[in-house]
Amino acid sequence: MPLLDHPDAKAFLLHWGEMGTQWGVNRSVSQVHALLYLSDRPLPADEIVDQLGLARSNVSTALKELQSYAIVRRVHVEGDRRDHFVAELDLWEMLTRIAAERKRREIDPTIALLNELAQRLAKDATCPPHVRERITRMHEFLSTLGNWYEQMRVLPKPTLVALMKLGGKVVRFLPGGKKDANSG
Repeated sequence: MPLLDHPDAKAFLLHWGEMGTQWGVNRSVSQVHALLYLSDRPLPADEIVDQLGLARSNVSTALKELQSYAIVRRVHVEGDRRDHFVAELDLWEMLTRIAAERKRREIDPTIALLNELAQRLAKDATCPPHVRERITRMHEFLSTLGNWYEQMRVLPKPTLVALMKLGGKVVRFLPGGKKDANSG
């Protein structure tokens, strides 16, 4: 039975496509990713076209985009001259690759622009003070977030998992931190 003939596989694929659009990712890109993620074997592009009913150009574009995020890779299957594709199955690895690429594409250029604006505005007496303050504050916030991300991304996976499981309880390890209501 083809993968998408199973109603739950199809529901996942449709939801993944819809979720992708909420994150600013093309629906076709998200659906190609979902299909490859669920597949138990590498798939050639023509089979992806057939299973999803997408145009070959959409699938080709989607595969390039997914490869640029390093969450899909091209593999060769012995005895078949076509390129086949597989998705990253390690969810932590997938998450960190997506986060790294989104940071590189979206956050880093924004921090660079805000830095330039904040430096210019610090010397600009004609700028309304509230504009200077808000841009400077946003620059400081995004820079702090970027620095935090850079520190977190190099931690070993077990440490990240432990931090995530701690949740709000992590505050007890901070100076002045109080025991939260959920820590037992």
